[in-house]
Amino acid sequence: MLALIAVWEIWRTERAGAGVPDDDSWKQAADVVRIQHKPGELIVFAPDWIDPVGRYWLGDLIPIDMAARMDGARYGVVWELAIRGAHAPEATGSIDAEIEVDGITVRKYVRKAPVIATDFVASFTTGAAKSGGDFARPPSVELAEVGFAPHRCVQLVPVPNKSATITYQAQLGTELVGYVGLADVFTRRDVREPGRLAVAIDGKEVANVTIGDDDGWVRFAAKTTPGATTVTFTATAVGPGARDRLICFAAEARQ
Repeated sequence: MLALIAVWEIWRTERAGAGVPDDDSWKQAADVVRIQHKPGELIVFAPDWIDPVGRYWLGDLIPIDMAARMDGARYGVVWELAIRGAHAPEATGSIDAEIEVDGITVRKYVRKAPVIATDFVASFTTGAAKSGGDFARPPSVELAEVGFAPHRCVQLVPVPNKSATITYQAQLGTELVGYVGLADVFTRRDVREPGRLAVAIDGKEVANVTIGDDDGWVRFAAKTTPGATTVTFTATAVGPGARDRLICFAAEARQ
């Protein structure tokens, strides 16, 4: 039995790289995308561990704001490059084109993208938001690491055991969708108390998310009535030891 296990371990080690496309395969697959790709079309890779390889070949077509996107919903066209039968969660819609390139499946998805009534990260940069409460440092828009991935987000850092708010005069659609997480892997390592983000529309709470160090980029959503209104995001550092809770969120009001 031990000999059989040893043989199996050797076989598994030798086969670990089998089926992984080489540079020529990636170049051919990238060329397929480049022929048809237009600016503003999302490119994703599956499984996610091949993302660095995919970006090596197609990174010039992935601007920072796309790489640090909240999610993929606003893109009407998604290019997926996948191996080993994997599938990226952002790749949805009708398959407009599909080709196999030496172990890499290239698919082009098309779908109807939502109309963005308000992008709360972009609106913050234009001065459309007011802050209040107990901040340990001023609110800001950051390109942050959350859940080991880049995200462009509004960063709120409340005083431990206190809350801080950002309030917008915003235009809503039929749904408010957002994500929240704790930024900076080193801070997450050193500080274990959670953070919390509550969202209120005209004073009525519509979402409340508690995020821990291992939760990553957490989605929240609420149905809304189209029109102008007040939207408040309240961040709380939960616990007296919750120093430097870098609570980062992004949200969109969608039609």
